[in-house]
Amino acid sequence: MPKRKSSAALAQPSPLPEVPLQAPVIENGPPPQKRRASARNVSQTKASTNPDKNANVLDAPEAFRASPDADTKDERMDLGALMDVDNEVKDKDKDDSVPSLVTNGDSDSPLSDISEMESPIRPKAPPVKAAKKGGKAKSAPTRPDTEPAALAKDKKEASKEPQFLDPEADGEEEADEEEIKEALSRPPPVNSDYLPLPWGGRRLGYACLNTYLRFSTPPVFSSRTCRIASILENRHPLRDPNEPPHATKNRPDREQPASTRRGQDFVEQLCLANVRDISKMLRWNDRYGIKFMRLSSEMFPFASHEEYGYKLAPFASEALAEAGKVAAELGHRLTTHPGQFTQLGSPRKPVIDNALRDLDYHAELLSLLKLPPQQDRDAVMILHLGGVFGDKAATLDRFRHNYVALPQAVKDRLVLENDDVSWSVHELLPLCEDLNIPLVLDYHHHNIIFDAAQIREGTRDIMDLYPRILATWKRKNITPKMHYSEPCPDAITGRQRRKHSPRVITLPPVPEGVDLMIEAKDKEQAVFELMRTFKLPGHHLFNDIIPHVRKDENRPVKTPKKPKTPKKKPAAAKMEDDDDEEGNEVEAPPDVPTPVAEDETGMGGPDGRVYWPPGQEHWLRPVKRVVAPRSKAPPGKELDEKGRIITPAMKRKRAAAAAAEEESKAEAGAEADADGGAEADVGAEEGASAAAKTGQDAPPRSKPARGKGKAAKEAEAEGERLAKEVEAEVDAAAAAGTKGKGKAKAKGRGKVKMEEEEKAVDDVPEAKRRRSRGNKVDYKEGGDGEEE
Repeated sequence: MPKRKSSAALAQPSPLPEVPLQAPVIENGPPPQKRRASARNVSQTKASTNPDKNANVLDAPEAFRASPDADTKDERMDLGALMDVDNEVKDKDKDDSVPSLVTNGDSDSPLSDISEMESPIRPKAPPVKAAKKGGKAKSAPTRPDTEPAALAKDKKEASKEPQFLDPEADGEEEADEEEIKEALSRPPPVNSDYLPLPWGGRRLGYACLNTYLRFSTPPVFSSRTCRIASILENRHPLRDPNEPPHATKNRPDREQPASTRRGQDFVEQLCLANVRDISKMLRWNDRYGIKFMRLSSEMFPFASHEEYGYKLAPFASEALAEAGKVAAELGHRLTTHPGQFTQLGSPRKPVIDNALRDLDYHAELLSLLKLPPQQDRDAVMILHLGGVFGDKAATLDRFRHNYVALPQAVKDRLVLENDDVSWSVHELLPLCEDLNIPLVLDYHHHNIIFDAAQIREGTRDIMDLYPRILATWKRKNITPKMHYSEPCPDAITGRQRRKHSPRVITLPPVPEGVDLMIEAKDKEQAVFELMRTFKLPGHHLFNDIIPHVRKDENRPVKTPKKPKTPKKKPAAAKMEDDDDEEGNEVEAPPDVPTPVAEDETGMGGPDGRVYWPPGQEHWLRPVKRVVAPRSKAPPGKELDEKGRIITPAMKRKRAAAAAAEEESKAEAGAEADADGGAEADVGAEEGASAAAKTGQDAPPRSKPARGKGKAAKEAEAEGERLAKEVEAEVDAAAAAGTKGKGKAKAKGRGKVKMEEEEKAVDDVPEAKRRRSRGNKVDYKEGGDGEEE
């Protein structure tokens, strides 16, 4: 495993991480025209915090997931080792630490060093190989948490423990034969006969993100984040401090000295944008009957990072207090859920240090909301116990030791939740009763991990533990809360059942007065689905959205183009203008939609159209325009090979391309002619020498003069033969498309022949150039011809 960089090494100047950087984009488009710089300071325009317009602003991956319980495949973190089981198994020669989740030196995780984190995921047993004829199948090895502690300690915990795939990632998880047999042989769940009519719970809530507001214009959400590379880049000043930032014209200049304060301002800008959107989300929830929401842990990017971390006060104190004021007015409950890497039972000190910083950050966030006493007590931090590390008893002892050392502000808010990997309700309940920690019951996790010797799968038997679970909350005077989700319908094995379904179809038997958090991918829509199904309070407040249409946003209105008027108005038009001036009615311009007030933007309009049916999340966006190819051209138009109308611009472009192609071909032909001319000269010289041997010129295609001897006839025949050979070579090259030297030779010889013929013709008078089939003219050297 690559070693973590020391603080001294991090302090040294080093090259920026190789992350593709894109410049910030201005919200209002390109910067204004340049003006003459003055001596006074000019305030810079802030970059956009909209991830749809600024590539440096990212959506926090945890906010889009149903629950932070499992690992996520995110572009900001290299999880190649986590997703590749084979690579994990091969690393047997490393030390007794867990495999690094990040391969590069700089981690973009909100925690300080992911490479020091133990994953709580249970190792997957290797698939069972089919038995050969006459042989036996290899049995799967026992899991580490079922082996004796003495044997488990001798094993290397990390390098031999392959990780599961992300249960929240898209795609199907492959299950081996042994897992499927075990899943199909498990007893059926035993559920209670409870009917949620009327429902006994108090409030329904969702986690981190509102899908309707996230895809509104402008987007409203509280989970903007960034990369560490973006922070490092924004530490440098702009190339022109007197002008606003621009994607290409005015980017940070890395040649100038960096300032930590300047990079921190970039992060704080994202943080304040996240906090300001909380109030909007709370008012939206209240309008549609939702009073419970989980805040995103990534609201303040890298706040608990060892090197890039920071305190929230004082820069965010006022904004958080304003959000808390809105929550207090509306009676809204707010909670947080630190991620799976925040573990207090780890045997490694760096992991404990990271967990302490992360818990301090969450406690500060909730305290700065300045909520009333009861709402402040109800603002809890949900935590998982984490990994087993080969010995559950030792892990529980480490947790007790580390919990006692926590600040009181963290103890007042910390609650434990049973998970779907290692720790069941029966294992956590005694620990919570001993340390005075409230226990969150997660029904979905309980159906995967439970003590089969004491309880059955389902909701029937777990109800017997309700009194003990509720007592852990009442001792601290905190309103109890539970979690509910459902596996996907096609899930079979335990690993497959960990993945949350987009929505739930029923409600668990929640005790009266308990808040229920719905952990589903469709967020607030999953709550709406339950409200509609069971006619819960608020089910009449919302309606279906119109697909791809939003009437609660201010969109630019396209004004119709004015028709071109002739230079001289005809007499009839002048008369109409005169009538209009006399008081006749003029045609009204097209209807312009009424502007939407800022506090009503994204709120669903007067009809409350905020619900989208399951699987129709694309309704939240405008319909994508698809231009179908035409099958028939309109009158007077032409179509190209793709069915598009050929416009004049396309014709000009094609003509220019054709001209350029012809020009390139001509240049290539000229070069070939020049190369072949030199070789053709050799052939011409050979023909001339053959004719010279006879002592006579041999003009082609001419009848020998009367009275000439045998030598003249032979010379003439030799000349005709050479001419025919050249013509044959030219014709063969043209017909066969010969390339290279053969074509060049043919062209060169043909050119020489044509030049010789033209020269021979120019040497005689015009009158002697005429020929006829009946009368052949023979030319004498230096004299007139005679008719035969």
